[in-house]
Amino acid sequence: MGTNNLRVLEITVISGEDLSINRRQPVKKNAFVTIKTESFKDQMMTTKMDKDGGSYPAWDEKFVMNMPMHARYFTVEVRCKTNNAAGERIIGTARIPASDFLGGYVPENYLHFLSYRLWDTKGERNGIINLSVRVKSSPEIKVNGGAASCSRPWSGAPAGADQKVSDGGMVTGIPVWSA
Repeated sequence: MGTNNLRVLEITVISGEDLSINRRQPVKKNAFVTIKTESFKDQMMTTKMDKDGGSYPAWDEKFVMNMPMHARYFTVEVRCKTNNAAGERIIGTARIPASDFLGGYVPENYLHFLSYRLWDTKGERNGIINLSVRVKSSPEIKVNGGAASCSRPWSGAPAGADQKVSDGGMVTGIPVWSA
């Protein structure tokens, strides 16, 4: 897959909230997170274990991952190490839709702070995951052998003379379409 078919994501796994095992017993220790993109299931990133956070772990770990342009989501799983033969247990899973951090009127390199409900293997609510996502922009993309800029800087127009703006402010707005 060529680099033009990929976007680069900077994902920071911040923390978890209200994590429990089978919705009855709070997680005591050893929680960690795995992240994988829709099309690259073999590309998986894993945080360190939070040994002390219990059901409110904090990781604050940053990962840089490739995500195909056609991918619709990436998956976050919160797990914990167990003492039994299985070794680890899935606490909860969240699918993060690409539409939550792509498109719209958001400038490139915008840092999105996101929180998602986690769902256990039985389909029941089981805590929350907090993370941030930034789509990294590249300074240039090669198009048919040439170079084309892919960044669109945000700019505004200076406030009009009839406006009393003492600090040199900018006028901003969002386009609205009507039928």
